[in-house]
Amino acid sequence: MRRKRPWTHPLLPAAPLALLLLLLLVYPVGQLLLLSVDSGGAFTWMHYRQLFASSVYANVMLITLKIAFCTTVLSVVAGYPVAYLIAALPRRRKTGWLFWVLLSFWTSFLVRAFAWIVMLGRNGVVNQLLTASGLQDAPANLLYSLGAVLVGMVHALMPLAVLTLLSVMENIDRSLPRAALTLGARPGTAFWRVYFPLSMPGVAAGAIMVFVTAIGFFIVPALLGGRRETMITQLIIEQIQQTMNWGFAGAISVLMLIVVLAVFALYDRLLGLSSMAGGSADPGRNNTGSAGLLHRAGDAALATLGRASDRLIALFPRFSRQGHDPEPGRSPILRTLVLLVLLFLSVPALLMLPLSLAGTSGLNWPPSGFSLQHYQELLASPLWLRAGLRSLIVGLGTASLALLVGTPAALVLVRARMRGKSLLLAFVLSPIIVPRMVIAVGLFYFFARVGLVGSAWALVLGHTVIALPYVVLTMMAVLRNYDTRLDLAAHSLGARPWQTLRYVSLPILATGLMSSFLFAFATSFDELTISLFASGGMNATLPKQFWDQVTLQISPVIAAVSTCLFAFIAALIWIADRLRRNSLPAA
Repeated sequence: MRRKRPWTHPLLPAAPLALLLLLLLVYPVGQLLLLSVDSGGAFTWMHYRQLFASSVYANVMLITLKIAFCTTVLSVVAGYPVAYLIAALPRRRKTGWLFWVLLSFWTSFLVRAFAWIVMLGRNGVVNQLLTASGLQDAPANLLYSLGAVLVGMVHALMPLAVLTLLSVMENIDRSLPRAALTLGARPGTAFWRVYFPLSMPGVAAGAIMVFVTAIGFFIVPALLGGRRETMITQLIIEQIQQTMNWGFAGAISVLMLIVVLAVFALYDRLLGLSSMAGGSADPGRNNTGSAGLLHRAGDAALATLGRASDRLIALFPRFSRQGHDPEPGRSPILRTLVLLVLLFLSVPALLMLPLSLAGTSGLNWPPSGFSLQHYQELLASPLWLRAGLRSLIVGLGTASLALLVGTPAALVLVRARMRGKSLLLAFVLSPIIVPRMVIAVGLFYFFARVGLVGSAWALVLGHTVIALPYVVLTMMAVLRNYDTRLDLAAHSLGARPWQTLRYVSLPILATGLMSSFLFAFATSFDELTISLFASGGMNATLPKQFWDQVTLQISPVIAAVSTCLFAFIAALIWIADRLRRNSLPAA
């Protein structure tokens, strides 16, 4: 029997991705971590002693964990009914509801944070409503508080929880809760004991994604919080930008990385890391030891929730007389709740349009007059135009490179039969696992040493690192639904491999490839953390220019920029939806 040649190894298509992540993730982050124990070439624990010598840094870490935990709980609890309703709707009706979630998800964090500055300001919408309703006599100080930070964080990260939950709920068989009802279970028990356990992989994945993202977040706390709401990432930024203390920044990064890895290790032990990529949770993971005890406690809690829900439902005879599981799309209570959540997600960004058209130079509510002067100032500003063009070029380069490198890796993860696929998947997901601030600082140190800081290549390479996991996960979902028998049929009819690829494979996969391209482009277009360090002084991207303007001087021009970004993202979502519809078979 002939042995396989080395270059025919099934892992070979994933080699470019592995090489890119080794060079731009493992090496820079490793260098940053080594700096935390380095002092002039000698090994030292000095930076860690400094980190733990003062209670200030421990308090900041506790504040970070508190904010991340509260954000996670609120995002998952409020996002669950939204995902539950959208998953139950027919395809045509689902698109309209999902549009508002996607629009909020892809709208820039900076735009949403700026919107809350306007909403919660002394002359903002919230204070105006409270004063007009008589609930308060004078405007309250709503900004720069823990409440403002939590509102901004939940608004920013709830769409991530909804989309993660939705990816699991769409695969749950809705006939199972109805079967439980026909066997005598009450509606509350049927939901908590049948449907909710099936959705738990989505709940856990959504929670961990929100929690890890929240730990590494700095935009909302920096813009909406005060000194008491300082988060760990803000300390890293200060150490790099103000004192260039790489060693101490590395020590803080190690602390944050340990916390994140501990959370992922717990998740992997309970459900398995493969469930994040659409795989099923391993039921054998929670049958023994402390995990088994946790599983039994969870069963008892669900039983209690089921009984409590049944008693609550019994208070509404009309609902309880239905005798079957009502369609979620027809439930007025659920629809009202979901509409309120979507209103919370959409209104802040939509308020930017009237502010951008105001005739005054302030950001007071309600706006007075009508003028296009703010858009004229935007178009006349070389800084904004140059930043927008740079973001467009970097986004296109990032999307192209991520698609070129990520698609073969996705093919390996879906089709190849070999050992080590789980390790490869974990490696692909590592840019999600490692906090983005750690990646950004590590890349900044690496790019500074090789002279790439301020170049477009630095931004493209850095953005590609964080876009790759999303491209791979999207293409894995597409490839799982691809019928390989079509390729075999083309081969049997005499088609050559390149002809099969051109006339069969690519047309079928075109929609998935375009969706992945748009996903990577939008990720790059909105990326601030890496751009904050690697873009250079006069080579700012649009998010970096936006950040500089918001932190230095708030003006209505920023409202005009926010409106343009909002419209641009809405157009991208519309294009992606049209592509998806065109790819569906005719009814």
